[in-house]
Amino acid sequence: MANDYAPEHLLLEIDEPRRWLRRVTAAGAVFLGRWSPESMGDYCSGPNHTLPTYGYAKSYSGLALEDFQKRITVQELSPAGLQGLGCTAQILAGLEGLDAHAAAVTIRLAALERGEAAALREPARLQELRS
Repeated sequence: MANDYAPEHLLLEIDEPRRWLRRVTAAGAVFLGRWSPESMGDYCSGPNHTLPTYGYAKSYSGLALEDFQKRITVQELSPAGLQGLGCTAQILAGLEGLDAHAAAVTIRLAALERGEAAALREPARLQELRS
């Protein structure tokens, strides 16, 4: 029932609350046992008043330090990785109408089929300078 309600604060004031914790899938913050009142999380031990309300804990988490840090994702595919995932990317790009995205994959897959994997390892401008 608590997961359906997705409370901002869920207090598990029961025997062995950690046994029940794994069943919680939707709550802003969970307080375990009789010595963990909500007010401690609001003022001292937790994320303060930055938790999802009105059942939004079904889809969102409370604010955390990561939300205020700049992150950069880094991705690198091997030729085999591109061959394995390329078709999926082409389909999704096509469905979104992003023809250039699909073409970026198509061009690289065609180069792999022609045995040009080594040529794709460095930018074309660098290849020209070395020629």
